[in-house]
Amino acid sequence: MEYRHDDLLQLSGIQHFAFCRRQWALIHIEKLWAENYRTTDGVLMHDKAHDPEFNESRGDLCIMRGVNVSSARLGISGQCDVVEFRRSKEGISLSGRKGLWQPYPVEYKRGEPKTDNCDMMQLCAQAMCLEEMLCCNIPEGALYYGQPRRRQRVELTAEMRQKVRDMLLEMHDYYRRGYTPKVKPSKACNACSLKELCMPKLMKDRPVKEYLRKAMEVQ
Repeated sequence: MEYRHDDLLQLSGIQHFAFCRRQWALIHIEKLWAENYRTTDGVLMHDKAHDPEFNESRGDLCIMRGVNVSSARLGISGQCDVVEFRRSKEGISLSGRKGLWQPYPVEYKRGEPKTDNCDMMQLCAQAMCLEEMLCCNIPEGALYYGQPRRRQRVELTAEMRQKVRDMLLEMHDYYRRGYTPKVKPSKACNACSLKELCMPKLMKDRPVKEYLRKAMEVQ
Protein backbone atom coordinates (compact mmCIF):
# COMPACT_ATOMS: atom_id res chain seq x y z
CA MET A 1 0.00 0.00 0.00
CA GLU A 2 1.14 3.53 -0.82
CA TYR A 3 -0.33 6.72 0.58
CA ARG A 4 -1.27 9.71 -1.56
CA HIS A 5 0.58 12.98 -1.04
CA ASP A 6 -2.45 14.56 0.64
CA ASP A 7 -2.55 11.71 3.18
CA LEU A 8 1.04 12.09 4.40
CA LEU A 9 1.43 12.76 8.13
CA GLN A 10 4.20 14.83 9.70
CA LEU A 11 7.25 12.68 10.35
CA SER A 12 8.03 14.58 13.55
CA GLY A 13 4.65 13.48 14.90
CA ILE A 14 5.94 9.97 15.54
CA GLN A 15 8.03 11.36 18.43
CA HIS A 16 4.88 12.94 19.92
CA PHE A 17 2.95 9.70 19.37
CA ALA A 18 5.61 7.54 21.02
CA PHE A 19 5.71 9.94 23.99
CA CYS A 20 1.91 10.24 24.35
CA ARG A 21 -0.78 9.28 21.87
CA ARG A 22 -3.08 11.96 23.26
CA GLN A 23 -0.42 14.65 22.89
CA TRP A 24 0.00 13.69 19.23
CA ALA A 25 -3.76 13.86 18.61
CA LEU A 26 -4.10 17.24 20.32
CA ILE A 27 -1.38 18.68 18.07
CA HIS A 28 -2.03 16.92 14.77
CA ILE A 29 -5.79 16.31 14.86
CA GLU A 30 -7.22 19.03 17.13
CA LYS A 31 -4.53 21.52 16.00
CA LEU A 32 -3.67 22.68 19.53
CA TRP A 33 -0.24 23.91 20.59
CA ALA A 34 1.42 25.73 23.48
CA GLU A 35 4.99 26.86 24.03
CA ASN A 36 7.12 26.34 27.10
CA TYR A 37 10.86 26.61 27.76
CA ARG A 38 11.51 23.11 26.43
CA THR A 39 9.70 23.64 23.12
CA THR A 40 11.31 27.08 22.56
CA ASP A 41 14.79 25.76 23.30
CA GLY A 42 14.17 22.84 20.96
CA VAL A 43 13.05 25.15 18.14
CA LEU A 44 16.21 27.25 18.44
CA MET A 45 18.40 24.14 18.28
CA HIS A 46 16.57 22.80 15.22
CA ASP A 47 16.69 26.15 13.40
CA LYS A 48 20.48 26.04 13.57
CA ALA A 49 20.67 22.38 12.58
CA HIS A 50 18.32 22.95 9.60
CA ASP A 51 20.24 25.92 8.15
CA PRO A 52 21.32 24.86 4.63
CA GLU A 53 24.02 27.56 4.68
CA PHE A 54 25.98 25.28 7.02
CA ASN A 55 26.26 22.41 4.51
CA GLU A 56 29.90 21.37 4.34
CA SER A 57 32.42 18.81 3.14
CA ARG A 58 35.39 17.45 5.04
CA GLY A 59 37.35 14.97 2.96
CA ASP A 60 35.47 11.67 3.26
CA LEU A 61 32.50 13.36 4.99
CA CYS A 62 29.72 15.42 3.41
CA ILE A 63 27.19 17.09 5.76
CA MET A 64 23.75 18.21 4.57
CA ARG A 65 21.25 20.01 6.82
CA GLY A 66 17.49 20.37 6.65
CA VAL A 67 17.06 17.45 4.24
CA ASN A 68 13.46 16.99 3.07
CA VAL A 69 12.31 13.36 3.16
CA SER A 70 9.09 11.43 2.58
CA SER A 71 7.78 7.90 2.27
CA ALA A 72 4.71 6.87 0.29
CA ARG A 73 4.86 3.44 1.96
CA LEU A 74 4.84 4.79 5.51
CA GLY A 75 2.69 7.83 4.70
CA ILE A 76 4.93 10.50 6.25
CA SER A 77 7.00 13.51 5.21
CA GLY A 78 9.30 15.90 7.03
CA GLN A 79 12.90 16.97 7.47
CA CYS A 80 16.07 15.41 8.80
CA ASP A 81 18.11 17.80 10.96
CA VAL A 82 21.37 16.50 9.52
CA VAL A 83 22.32 13.75 7.10
CA GLU A 84 26.00 12.89 6.94
CA PHE A 85 27.28 11.07 3.88
CA ARG A 86 30.40 9.06 4.65
CA ARG A 87 32.56 7.64 1.88
CA SER A 88 31.97 3.88 1.83
CA LYS A 89 32.05 0.93 -0.57
CA GLU A 90 28.50 0.07 0.56
CA GLY A 91 27.22 3.58 -0.14
CA ILE A 92 25.32 5.30 -2.96
CA SER A 93 26.27 7.76 -5.68
CA LEU A 94 25.92 11.49 -4.99
CA SER A 95 25.49 14.04 -7.76
CA GLY A 96 28.71 15.93 -8.40
CA ARG A 97 30.81 13.75 -6.09
CA LYS A 98 33.13 10.87 -6.87
CA GLY A 99 32.85 7.51 -5.15
CA LEU A 100 30.09 6.02 -3.00
CA TRP A 101 28.61 7.58 0.14
CA GLN A 102 26.78 6.00 3.09
CA PRO A 103 23.88 8.09 4.53
CA TYR A 104 23.93 8.60 8.31
CA PRO A 105 21.03 10.60 9.82
CA VAL A 106 21.62 12.70 12.95
CA GLU A 107 18.67 14.10 14.94
CA TYR A 108 19.25 17.02 17.30
CA LYS A 109 17.42 17.13 20.64
CA ARG A 110 17.51 19.52 23.58
CA GLY A 111 18.30 18.40 27.10
CA GLU A 112 19.56 14.99 28.11
CA PRO A 113 19.04 11.51 26.62
CA LYS A 114 15.57 10.19 27.41
CA THR A 115 14.73 6.93 29.16
CA ASP A 116 12.01 6.14 26.60
CA ASN A 117 12.44 5.42 22.89
CA CYS A 118 10.45 8.28 21.35
CA ASP A 119 13.50 10.06 19.90
CA MET A 120 14.83 6.78 18.51
CA MET A 121 11.50 6.15 16.77
CA GLN A 122 11.73 9.52 15.01
CA LEU A 123 15.32 8.85 13.93
CA CYS A 124 14.37 5.40 12.66
CA ALA A 125 11.46 6.84 10.65
CA GLN A 126 13.86 9.34 9.05
CA ALA A 127 16.22 6.53 8.08
CA MET A 128 13.38 4.49 6.60
CA CYS A 129 12.35 7.47 4.46
CA LEU A 130 15.93 7.93 3.26
CA GLU A 131 16.19 4.23 2.43
CA GLU A 132 13.04 4.41 0.30
CA MET A 133 14.17 7.58 -1.48
CA LEU A 134 17.80 6.58 -2.06
CA CYS A 135 17.35 2.80 -2.48
CA CYS A 136 19.91 1.97 0.19
CA ASN A 137 20.30 0.42 3.63
CA ILE A 138 20.95 2.55 6.72
CA PRO A 139 21.89 0.35 9.69
CA GLU A 140 22.46 3.15 12.20
CA GLY A 141 22.21 6.85 12.97
CA ALA A 142 22.73 9.12 15.95
CA LEU A 143 20.90 11.41 18.39
CA TYR A 144 22.71 14.57 19.46
CA TYR A 145 21.61 15.94 22.84
CA GLY A 146 22.25 19.58 23.74
CA GLN A 147 22.82 19.06 27.46
CA PRO A 148 25.80 16.66 27.40
CA ARG A 149 26.73 17.95 23.89
CA ARG A 150 27.52 14.52 22.57
CA ARG A 151 26.05 11.91 20.28
CA GLN A 152 24.25 8.74 21.16
CA ARG A 153 24.69 6.05 18.53
CA VAL A 154 21.46 4.25 17.62
CA GLU A 155 21.32 0.87 15.92
CA LEU A 156 18.23 0.78 13.69
CA THR A 157 17.09 -2.77 14.36
CA ALA A 158 14.37 -4.80 12.66
CA GLU A 159 12.33 -4.62 15.88
CA MET A 160 12.56 -0.82 15.97
CA ARG A 161 11.52 -0.58 12.31
CA GLN A 162 8.46 -2.75 12.96
CA LYS A 163 7.46 -0.53 15.88
CA VAL A 164 7.64 2.48 13.56
CA ARG A 165 5.39 0.74 11.03
CA ASP A 166 2.90 -0.29 13.73
CA MET A 167 2.78 3.22 15.20
CA LEU A 168 2.22 4.80 11.81
CA LEU A 169 -0.65 2.44 11.01
CA GLU A 170 -2.26 3.47 14.30
CA MET A 171 -1.58 7.16 13.63
CA HIS A 172 -3.19 7.00 10.19
CA ASP A 173 -6.21 5.22 11.66
CA TYR A 174 -6.67 7.88 14.37
CA TYR A 175 -6.18 10.70 11.89
CA ARG A 176 -8.68 9.25 9.43
CA ARG A 177 -11.29 8.87 12.19
CA GLY A 178 -10.43 12.18 13.88
CA TYR A 179 -10.00 10.25 17.11
CA THR A 180 -8.27 11.70 20.19
CA PRO A 181 -7.34 9.04 22.79
CA LYS A 182 -8.53 9.54 26.34
CA VAL A 183 -6.07 10.89 28.83
CA LYS A 184 -3.79 8.59 30.82
CA PRO A 185 -2.21 10.81 33.51
CA SER A 186 1.44 10.11 34.34
CA LYS A 187 4.52 11.89 35.69
CA ALA A 188 5.37 12.87 32.10
CA CYS A 189 2.32 15.18 32.07
CA ASN A 190 4.17 17.71 34.24
CA ALA A 191 6.78 18.32 31.53
CA CYS A 192 4.26 18.50 28.66
CA SER A 193 3.70 21.92 27.06
CA LEU A 194 0.05 20.96 26.46
CA LYS A 195 -0.74 20.22 30.10
CA GLU A 196 -3.01 23.26 30.48
CA LEU A 197 -4.86 22.42 27.25
CA CYS A 198 -5.02 18.68 27.85
CA MET A 199 -6.15 19.09 31.49
CA PRO A 200 -5.47 15.45 32.34
CA LYS A 201 -7.54 15.49 35.53
CA LEU A 202 -10.63 16.84 33.75
CA MET A 203 -10.41 15.31 30.29
CA LYS A 204 -10.86 11.63 31.14
CA ASP A 205 -14.22 11.34 29.41
CA ARG A 206 -14.49 14.11 26.77
CA PRO A 207 -12.32 15.77 24.10
CA VAL A 208 -10.68 19.14 24.67
CA LYS A 209 -12.62 20.83 21.84
CA GLU A 210 -15.95 19.83 23.44
CA TYR A 211 -14.84 21.17 26.83
CA LEU A 212 -13.68 24.49 25.32
CA ARG A 213 -16.87 24.86 23.27
CA LYS A 214 -19.08 24.37 26.32
CA ALA A 215 -16.93 26.73 28.36
CA MET A 216 -17.38 29.43 25.71
CA GLU A 217 -21.14 28.86 25.62
CA VAL A 218 -21.32 29.42 29.38
CA GLN A 219 -19.61 32.77 29.00
